[in-house]
Amino acid sequence: MSSIEKATVQELLKTFIDPNVGTDLLSAKSVKSITIDGNNVNVTISLGYPAKTYLKELQHAVQEHLKALEGVGTINVSVEVNIVSHAVQQNLKPQANIKNIIAVASGKGGVGKSTTSVNLALALAAEGATVGILDADIYGPSIPMMLGLSGLPTSEDGKTMSPKIAYGIQSISIGYLIPQDQAMIVRAPIAVNALQQLLRDTRWDNLDYLIVDLPPGTGDIQLTLAQQIPVSGAVIVTTPQDIALLDAQRGLGMFQKVNVPVLGLIENMSVHICSNCGHEEAIFGSGGGLAMAEKNQIELLGSLPLDRAIRENADGGRPTVVAEPESREAEIYREIARKMAAKLALKAKDFSSKFPNIVIQNT
Repeated sequence: MSSIEKATVQELLKTFIDPNVGTDLLSAKSVKSITIDGNNVNVTISLGYPAKTYLKELQHAVQEHLKALEGVGTINVSVEVNIVSHAVQQNLKPQANIKNIIAVASGKGGVGKSTTSVNLALALAAEGATVGILDADIYGPSIPMMLGLSGLPTSEDGKTMSPKIAYGIQSISIGYLIPQDQAMIVRAPIAVNALQQLLRDTRWDNLDYLIVDLPPGTGDIQLTLAQQIPVSGAVIVTTPQDIALLDAQRGLGMFQKVNVPVLGLIENMSVHICSNCGHEEAIFGSGGGLAMAEKNQIELLGSLPLDRAIRENADGGRPTVVAEPESREAEIYREIARKMAAKLALKAKDFSSKFPNIVIQNT
């Protein structure tokens, strides 16, 4: 009996689509190694995104897929995760202790962007990543309440702040530095400076991802983040409503103009499910998110229902991903988080730390 050829295994793996990446394992460069001993096949898969709740499913699916090899013996598939830093805007360098900064934006308010941001951060952490969240809404910070946190951050040196931690994720917000009922009445340049200080003066602890919850619109804070802060990618949150989609298109256009990759679109409040009878109704319209994604050739990462529990959990300081981890809503957040990180994993990697500094000296 002839042994199995490596090329045959590779060809078969080209037909296995990773649903998070949306392409086959070979094209995604996820196959780390293939070793063959007679008719026994060993495959190591290395994912560039966190997928703790998906690893066993992927391992089993690949094993079943490889059973199509004629005369195959033992099949051993191992799956590992390796999250790396990805490229940022050309004139910037990645932030120290942060591999990837992902901006979460919306063109208008009231679409559930902050609730989505905090649940995405928690979902990434649930999938095994080290995650932080920066509340960039200087005028209306809401992340402290959603994480059930308050009070001043600690400082070891009097110059920098330690992020406050809840449910395993690191966070910083202007809301920790001012009384909850005090309004931030400052001009845009001061707000922009506050955002930069929050990012720069926080002692982030080796983050795989920092989620930046942007305020709505395309003003000074958004432009500062897009032009002066090293961002690896962005996602846009919208509702199916026409006016929300119109504003979301403007936000998407802003990132495209400054060469920040848009990883995808999240459609929030896509359908309302009656808590009494289970009737589904598309209060804000239907199909808008998919149409916008197709128009702009980006991924629709997922759709979330208009659900009272999502709002109540966030208001109560225990977002859905941690309050109801077994719920379908929490599962959707994890699916979106995996797809978002997987889309980023396909982008160009950052190699700036791989090259030594070149110093020219007279000898």
